[in-house]
Amino acid sequence: MSERTIDDAASLSGWRKSSYSDSEGDNCLEVVDGYPHGTPVRDSKTPDGPAIVVPSGAWGAFVEAVKGGVLGVR
Repeated sequence: MSERTIDDAASLSGWRKSSYSDSEGDNCLEVVDGYPHGTPVRDSKTPDGPAIVVPSGAWGAFVEAVKGGVLGVR
């Protein structure tokens, strides 16, 4: 079974703000690239909190849906 959560997201380095996050800095999603078990995702307001690990294929489909406007996110 693959890892699904990381209890302390701050234990990982390399977090970057998603290019689709709020430009005001209030609603920021951060991700880590190159993680072997998928894409870790966390809320920037709680960097020491948990992160979810999204399987690579699912993360890629989500990003493509956002880019394509399927989810209504701009």
